Amino acid sequence: MEQFTSGDSGGRGSPRQRPRVDRFVFARLRYSSGDWDYNPKVASNVLDSVMRYTTIPVEEREVVVDLTDDALFDLPFLFMTGHQPVRLRPEERRRLERYVRNGGFLFSDDCNHDVDGAYARSFEREMAAMFHGDEAMGKLPNSHELYRCFFTFADGPPTTSHELNGWGDELVHEYLQAVQIDGRIGVIYSNKDYGCEWDYDYRNKRFYQNDNTRFAVNLVVYALTR
Repeated sequence: MEQFTSGDSGGRGSPRQRPRVDRFVFARLRYSSGDWDYNPKVASNVLDSVMRYTTIPVEEREVVVDLTDDALFDLPFLFMTGHQPVRLRPEERRRLERYVRNGGFLFSDDCNHDVDGAYARSFEREMAAMFHGDEAMGKLPNSHELYRCFFTFADGPPTTSHELNGWGDELVHEYLQAVQIDGRIGVIYSNKDYGCEWDYDYRNKRFYQNDNTRFAVNLVVYALTR
């Protein structure tokens, strides 16, 4: 699936047309401080699952968006990943907070799968700078509707094979964290490394006994309906 830039390119390629808003768009957040473009096959795999299991129309290309792009507020779903520290500029921080408060949904996935890694510590600091008190990022109960809004995950977030591969913290993370605004998840944060788990050619799903991308469908359905 072709990747294209939705807004201001910042000198890294010419901007193209804005995404269609009458269908689901898998938007990847580009940030200047880290390896935002890791796991390049995630989008095509997630989009395949949305088409396979639901009737939601999709844009069949990944969109790459900066926090300074005008297209940001047309996109109900943002995917963010990486290994390196996340350092947002003040204007980027203000726009991300505005995006979340205006109904946007950010799915941030730590490729280090390490609660004390560079991505984890820095992303949690960024969230703490934006959201406080009852809105502060915290543990999402495994009984939350996110785990039942399409497929049912009775035990909460599904485990990934990457959690125990020896170079993360070697723990199974039993819950996700979230920022909730007026009872709605605005940010969902994972140390489980779903990005690496879903980074394979979607045509290879036939070799899996259980499709490990089904949880992505829940994330998309929740983002579009809550």
